Amino acid sequence: MHPAAVFIGPMGAGKTRIGKRVARLLGAGFTDTDKVVVAAHGPIPEIFETHGEAHFRRLEREAVAAALATDHVVSLGGGAVLDSATQSDLGELPVVYLTVTAETVAPRLADGNRPLVKDGIESWQRIFDARRPIYERLAHLTVATDGRRNDDIAQEVAAWLQTP
Repeated sequence: MHPAAVFIGPMGAGKTRIGKRVARLLGAGFTDTDKVVVAAHGPIPEIFETHGEAHFRRLEREAVAAALATDHVVSLGGGAVLDSATQSDLGELPVVYLTVTAETVAPRLADGNRPLVKDGIESWQRIFDARRPIYERLAHLTVATDGRRNDDIAQEVAAWLQTP
């Protein structure tokens, strides 16, 4: 068994919103690995503050490994791809990389729930630039999300997944 699709990309790209829509279109379950971590261990900002990023990454890896053992559509947190075991696991799976520009994502960072970008869009851009080569290497489909409706993006991804 393997996931119907795995969404990767930077923070705020829409992996959860679009992933849920794709799951609905495919009649599949949906798993957001960040939400799995939160449900089991509490809010991510508190995990970072209390235990540090390395501890969070261990919890995240556990959630990713479990999610990738399902037939769900899976949304990974932006940094989940930093783990070499996760990178290896994604090798043969249908990986969808959602791209987004800083201008589009800036308003989405205002919720304060992303501990690595407390300093704003400059931090987001630096992190994205560092992770971009990993996203690009792992992706089987890359979809730009800027200025597009989530439903249209979901339709495009679902059609790609259903093409033999």
